[in-house]
Amino acid sequence: METRLDNAMNEQHRILAGQRIGLFGRGGSGKSTCAVLLAKVLAKAGYAVCVVDADSTNEGLPQALGADRTPESLLAWFGGTVFSGGPVTCPVDDPLPLAGARLRAGQLPGQYVARTPDGIRVFQAGKIGLLGPGAGCDGPMTKIARDFAFEPEGMAPVTIVDFKAGAEDASRGVITSLDWIVVVLDPSYAGIRAAATMKTMLDQMRAGYLPATQHLASPEQADVIRRAYREARTKGALYVLNKVPDAETERLMRQRLLESQIEALASIREDPGLRRSWLHGECLQSAAAEAEAAKIVRALEQHCGTATNQQSTPRHASNDALAPEAV
Repeated sequence: METRLDNAMNEQHRILAGQRIGLFGRGGSGKSTCAVLLAKVLAKAGYAVCVVDADSTNEGLPQALGADRTPESLLAWFGGTVFSGGPVTCPVDDPLPLAGARLRAGQLPGQYVARTPDGIRVFQAGKIGLLGPGAGCDGPMTKIARDFAFEPEGMAPVTIVDFKAGAEDASRGVITSLDWIVVVLDPSYAGIRAAATMKTMLDQMRAGYLPATQHLASPEQADVIRRAYREARTKGALYVLNKVPDAETERLMRQRLLESQIEALASIREDPGLRRSWLHGECLQSAAAEAEAAKIVRALEQHCGTATNQQSTPRHASNDALAPEAV
C-alpha cells in the first residue's frame, strides 16, 4: 500500500512528465555532456527518461550515457531520406508532420532503442556521415527530432533532445516542438554570441515572428509552419556555463551574458575526467557536474509546478512568468 510520502514523491515526479527539453550550443560547448548529465539526474530523481540523439554529425552519446549498445537509426525505421527515395523530408522544404512519429511501447522494434543501467531509453535520429558522400542535407534527421515521441507504458517520459551544434536546427523550426531549451556555452566569445543568438530567436518567436514561406510548394504547407510558430509550446530557456576553469572566468562569463540580458542558471567546471570518458567511449561520471545539472531540474520543477497551480486558479494577469529568461 502506498504511503502519503510515496504519493507525494510520485506526484513530484509527474511535474515534468511529458516535457520535451532541447539542448543547444556551439560546437565544443559541451552540450552533449550536459544532455547526459541532465538525463542522469532526471533518472535518479525517479522520472522516466528518453534521450534522442539528434546530432547528425557527432557520435558517442549512447556510450556516454552508459547504454548497452548504439541503437539503429530512426531514419532507417521511418524509411530513409527523401534524397534517397524515402519519405522523410526536410522541415524547411516540407513542414508537414512526419507520419507515424508518435510510437507506443511495442510498436518500435528493440534494435531502435538502447537502455542504460538506470533505465534511460536512448534513440538515434541518424548520422549523415554514415549515408555516404552526396547523401544530401541532414534536414530529415531534424524532422525526426522535431516530431518523434515515444510513449512507454506508465508515466509519460521526459524527453531530452541533443541537437546538432549551432543554430541551424533551431532555424529549421524545431524549437516550436520543445517545452524548454537549455543553451550550453563555453568560455569563449563564440559561446557568448551563440547564447545571445538563441535568445534573439526566442524573443522573435514570442513577439509573433513568422518563418519564411515563399519557397513552399503549397498554401497548406505555409499554414502549417505559421501555425506551429503561433502555437509553439516553448515555455522558456535556461543557460548553462560549461568548461569553466575558475571563479574569475565564471564572473566574466556572467558579466558578458548580462549585457544580453541573460542570467546563467548553472556553472559546470572544467573536468578532465569527463573529457577522458568521451575519449574512451565510457559512461560519464561526475558528482560535481551532476549537482549543477540538478539545478536545472529543480528550476524546471519549480516553474512547471507554479504554472500548474496557476492554471487551476482563474486569473486575468498576463502570462509574463513564462518569459524565456524567467527561470
